[in-house]
Amino acid sequence: MKKILVSTALLAGVLSYAGGFRVSLQGVKQLAMAHTSAHAEDASVAFFNPAGMSFIPSKLSIVAGGFGASNKVTFQNLNTLQSTETDNPMGTPLYAAIAYKPLEKLSVGFSFTTPFGSTIEWPNDWEGKEMVQKLELKSFYFEPMISYKFNDWLAFGASYIYARGTVNWDKAITQFGGELNLDSKASGHGYGFGFYFRPDPKLDVSIAYRSPVDMKAKDGKATFKFPSASVYPLLGLDASGTDSFKATLPLVEEYTIGLTYKITPKWLVSADFNYHGWERYGKLTLDFATAPVGNQADPTISVSPKNFRNAKTFRLGTQYAFTDMIYGRLGAYYDESPYTDENFIPETPSFNTYVVTGGVGFKLKQFGVDVAGGYAIPQARDVKNANLGFYGQAKATAFYLGLGLSYNPF
Repeated sequence: MKKILVSTALLAGVLSYAGGFRVSLQGVKQLAMAHTSAHAEDASVAFFNPAGMSFIPSKLSIVAGGFGASNKVTFQNLNTLQSTETDNPMGTPLYAAIAYKPLEKLSVGFSFTTPFGSTIEWPNDWEGKEMVQKLELKSFYFEPMISYKFNDWLAFGASYIYARGTVNWDKAITQFGGELNLDSKASGHGYGFGFYFRPDPKLDVSIAYRSPVDMKAKDGKATFKFPSASVYPLLGLDASGTDSFKATLPLVEEYTIGLTYKITPKWLVSADFNYHGWERYGKLTLDFATAPVGNQADPTISVSPKNFRNAKTFRLGTQYAFTDMIYGRLGAYYDESPYTDENFIPETPSFNTYVVTGGVGFKLKQFGVDVAGGYAIPQARDVKNANLGFYGQAKATAFYLGLGLSYNPF
């Protein structure tokens, strides 16, 4: 029973991914320039800062795009030298946005993104199988927004965030040769706001804030499978082996400052600084209905420490217009992991990462086509998680490809 209790407490690990590991894939043009934010050429600015809609040159703007995201994680036990590699399928994040000016100074818009969709799959028999075998995650963000332009150089915008997500996670329970599946849906609400400045025709400044969102899972389903039916009564379960649980999964606040400067009419440079308030994610609590698999005085409650810390991202990108129709873009950024080696978890592996990006854009009158790619260089980690008894070295690789379309009819 002790092994089941400890292992089940790790259920919290999978949910942390749904709770806020940000994937920077919400604009193809932006990704090509290190995912910088101070760009108001079309409706893709809506996700980054709703105030930017006021500076879109057209009255109506529509954008849509998608990505292929591939990543692989390798873990090696330094004592046995056994190495394990994930077999993750390609992720396909999507985005779409629309912005419209019903009045000269007023803009309204809507943004749809899937910022937390991916799958991580370890071999079923790997040494960390009691922590995770497979994790599937999907999330959807819906954001209506509004912006008001006070004058030629200043606008303020705000958005309402409605988030929905699903997670499906498999792990082993080796004590009885069994398995556990966690399947849940969660939803939450939040808001964002920002200021967009253009004090000079050559300079754009974007300042934006995204609030915390508590994703609430009220009807999660935990399914236990054991080769012997005699185990179910020990956990207070019926013959189906199912139980329900509830949890609150925190997404954290984000602060962004972005600058874009036109060095020449053809050449611009952009920079961003992001600050993520991960410190609020210190632990995660799961409350099961009947199964006594917790680690608290109430045996149905499991608390998993996370010990996350605030993290920063630094971004630098550039664009050069070869002609009025063809644009070249490059960028690079550094993204900090929100936890230390002592808190590394294989359900949501995270690394201090350098990323190089690039792409091209084409303008065909009212239409735009953008292509972008990114190559990530995660830094290897010495895994020292005493709470999980998980030690070794973790490495990863990742790359992204994206295609975006824009339409500014008038």
